Amino acid sequence: MLFCGLKLTHDGSVALIEDNKLIFSYEVEKFNNNKRYSEIPDLDFVEEVLNLHGYTSADVDRFVIDGWAGLKESKVDTRSHGQELSLTVAPYREVSLSADALQAYSGSGLAIGGRTYDYTSYMHSTTHIASTYCASPYAVTKEPSYALVYDGGMYPRFYYFDPANGKLENLGPLFMYIGNIYSLFSLHFEPFLRGGQGPRVDDLSVAGKVMAYIAKGQVRPELLEQFELTYARHFSPSLEFNWTFSQEIKRYVDEHHIPHADAMASFHQYLEQLLVTSLEASVTKHGRKTRNFCFIGGCSLNIKWNSAIRESGLFDDVFVSPFTNDTGSAIGAACCEMIHQTGHPHLNWSVYSGPMVIQNEPAEGWESRACTVAQLAELLHTTDDPVVVLHDRAELGPRALGNRSILAAAVQPDMKDRLNAIKQREDYRPVSPICMEEHAPAIFSPGTRDPYMLFDHMLRDEWVERIPAIRHLDGTARLQTVSREDNPLIYDLLDAYENLSGIPVLCNTSANLLGSGFFPDVRSATEWNGTRYVWCNETLYEKQ
Repeated sequence: MLFCGLKLTHDGSVALIEDNKLIFSYEVEKFNNNKRYSEIPDLDFVEEVLNLHGYTSADVDRFVIDGWAGLKESKVDTRSHGQELSLTVAPYREVSLSADALQAYSGSGLAIGGRTYDYTSYMHSTTHIASTYCASPYAVTKEPSYALVYDGGMYPRFYYFDPANGKLENLGPLFMYIGNIYSLFSLHFEPFLRGGQGPRVDDLSVAGKVMAYIAKGQVRPELLEQFELTYARHFSPSLEFNWTFSQEIKRYVDEHHIPHADAMASFHQYLEQLLVTSLEASVTKHGRKTRNFCFIGGCSLNIKWNSAIRESGLFDDVFVSPFTNDTGSAIGAACCEMIHQTGHPHLNWSVYSGPMVIQNEPAEGWESRACTVAQLAELLHTTDDPVVVLHDRAELGPRALGNRSILAAAVQPDMKDRLNAIKQREDYRPVSPICMEEHAPAIFSPGTRDPYMLFDHMLRDEWVERIPAIRHLDGTARLQTVSREDNPLIYDLLDAYENLSGIPVLCNTSANLLGSGFFPDVRSATEWNGTRYVWCNETLYEKQ
């Protein structure tokens, strides 16, 4: 059967599953250098991406739409062939603990490719769970798992899923801070201050910056206490609480002359401790029915929180998918219907299931020549110049994992600053290491397998001077490990580079325009002019 999942709102995407295999998941932002978080502009986009793989909308057995804002149901406004269209979809989440989290909502009037289709819709919180559980190793053997969904507009919602009986048990919220509190709080402090803009203002790009910036701060015990006191005095189940809480803490911080970096570092630590202690209490209350755990939603892009949960010993295994945020919602919607129709929870997938790179003509002033992987390794070793690497299909989710990356030698201390300047990023932002999997434990702690860049690792002391460009201010690194099975081309590149340099590590950061998705083609990467070299499919493009 063919299930086509649709995420119509921000992080718009289309995913196609055939017989439990993910054929593709195409995010709007990964076409035409579209802006990050773009919605599906027109349902014609759905037909276009189906056609890229030889399908039409008429081939699809069931269209499935991700739920959105609302408690009983929701309306999503979209377009079809330029005409305005409003579709009824599932709500954002359940209204009570006893509500059926796997409930399917039916709709009609989905206009694609000149035809109109009925469709199914599932709650946004549920599509999150399905996207990660079905991609997890637990689904292969149909093992139960706990699942924590912590996304921007919701409290951290804890579930227990047992595929043996198909039941998704809602265990309630862990605590009452919505996911967006991390960025909303930080917008009250320098350098993210957005004074006077009200409680509902948010910036989706801030959370990742804050996670890096807190390395400049120190955790203050008095602030940890103040967070508890302020919560007890002012909590209300409303968006305004985020504003009130942040304003009260800001007042305390300024009155006591506490550096703003300390305030954010302390709040990060406060929420991290709250996550771990609340998880322990909830698992204990539930009688610990499994030691498997899935963490889902935008908040699970926080590598420090992921690591804290993994290191807590509460679970034997912690799984976070590379499309854990809303970029996985179309996949999750299709997975919900896959489970409903077939009873099979396992999704056969690859992280490299995005659009194929377009190897078109470069911009004026660029020349091309043949360049093998071994020659690319030599170039990285001898020139110390960053290279945009475009290869095969794009990565799912927000992180470049070698196929849409800027790679560079990590041996020069100034390479991090050079890459941040190239990408117009703040100087405190880290650059990630990409490392051959078998060498990672000797270079990083713990250095365990981490193919999707989702956990925190410390750079070991003996490597600090050898690869300084990938070390963050606090000594950590957002590591990506690579095996030959994960990505043969990137593994061979690292292997060839190690043979030349003795170092199995390179710098890795995403190849994209500021505020846009990954480069879709050679033309846009060379028009950007951010680097001297662009490499695509064994062709090297050099700016003259």
